Amino acid sequence: MEVLMARVVSVLDKLTPSEEKSFKLYLKSCRLEPRITMQDLETASTTSGLADLLLKRFTMTGTPGVLVQVLQKIGRMDLVAESETLSRTSVKRAYENDGPELECYKMDQSRKAFVMCMKNGRPGAEQDLNLITNWLEKCKFKNTSCIDPNEAELTKQLKKFRDGIKDDVSCCLVTLMAHGGKGFIKTKMNERVNLSDIFEMFNNENCPALQEKPKIFVIQACRGDQRDGGVVVTDDEPMDLDYSEKKRLPTFSDYYTIYSTQEDYVSLRHPKDGSVMIQAINEVFEQHGMKWHIADFFTQVNNRVVHTDYYMGKDPIKVVLVMESTLTKAVFF
Repeated sequence: MEVLMARVVSVLDKLTPSEEKSFKLYLKSCRLEPRITMQDLETASTTSGLADLLLKRFTMTGTPGVLVQVLQKIGRMDLVAESETLSRTSVKRAYENDGPELECYKMDQSRKAFVMCMKNGRPGAEQDLNLITNWLEKCKFKNTSCIDPNEAELTKQLKKFRDGIKDDVSCCLVTLMAHGGKGFIKTKMNERVNLSDIFEMFNNENCPALQEKPKIFVIQACRGDQRDGGVVVTDDEPMDLDYSEKKRLPTFSDYYTIYSTQEDYVSLRHPKDGSVMIQAINEVFEQHGMKWHIADFFTQVNNRVVHTDYYMGKDPIKVVLVMESTLTKAVFF
């Protein structure tokens, strides 16, 4: 963190007083999330103070991208390349004392994605479908679409997609956008499909071609009926080690699952603009591209969602994403 802080200060020190003023004005006026206020900028009277504000507000991985965006706006293209170098440094997680880099999954072969979207009775779903499809195409996924299926159709198409995954596939990504509840999504006939059954289709036993490869699930659905109005600012089981020579894997390793809301709570979708999580995925990707490990990417998506105010009628409502992981390496698209 100290290394990155020093390098951000080094970039900011090269701005003239007028450029620094323009830099701050753009930070205040642009639509970056979380927002920077005039009061924030008044407390950041030095370049080190401004660097500290950026790192705290946009996190270690997000700050380089913000620097690039603002420097481009004020015309300091000579500093853009230096800031992009900071981005590559943060991707490698250059923490204090320059710790070791993360081992990454190999992503040099084909990538397959399954996109299920319930449009019927979900205004804004068409926008979700367009945004998620665009994101996946830019991340080099070959997509299979499944629109408004019933339970039998969804199960059949998922199995067909799963069975088409061979050893030459690097990664699998399944997006499910529908009405839902605790542990299930709903199909066209209002039938319930358990998420656990879908996850099980792709585990190490049922899909050997994906063993030790990332299996990513993006779930855009309610997980209950509760609404979060926001607030004003067991013992471990004993374990025996397995010393057998034959390599074994847990049944559900290498999963990464993103839910659009916490368990028991509703998810948010605008009837015109689409779901808030899908919008945030698109916005963060447009700003930062494929520079981050997927966990860092969705952490920033969550940051954007958490710090945005939403309303149902006149009532304020907040939402937070939930990420579950059994990954063993970093995923870079």
